[in-house]
Amino acid sequence: MAHTLAHADRAFLEDRRTAAAPAYQAFRLLQVAFIIAPIVAGVDKFFHALTNWNMYLAPAIANALPISADRFMMLVGGIEILAGLLVALKPRIGGYVVALWLWGIIVNLLMQTGSYDIVLRDFGLSLGALALARLSEDFSS
Repeated sequence: MAHTLAHADRAFLEDRRTAAAPAYQAFRLLQVAFIIAPIVAGVDKFFHALTNWNMYLAPAIANALPISADRFMMLVGGIEILAGLLVALKPRIGGYVVALWLWGIIVNLLMQTGSYDIVLRDFGLSLGALALARLSEDFSS
């Protein structure tokens, strides 16, 4: 009997891991989103084509840095690129890293006024990153 249940459990898990399974599709959608978004944002820290990223750095942080805000944002961009690559290779770890990174961004944005809409967006994104990390428990090695 136990052998039959174990076989049935394995069959159920295999069915859930198919490309047609909604949970698997959600996992892959989140993975693609959290590969592309950090990499694009990270690359743009060097070019400022989407926005001037320096304006999102809290003045208290910018004033405390031993380097210019522009160089700091380039460093941030490099870390974001690495986070996107980590999601591609190890989504279970990468999802948590991206969520923590977004919480750091939220703290930075709360240190200045006028960016509360972005705080709300980044909080929602952090929940998506956590969902990716949790789903990867079933769908990633």
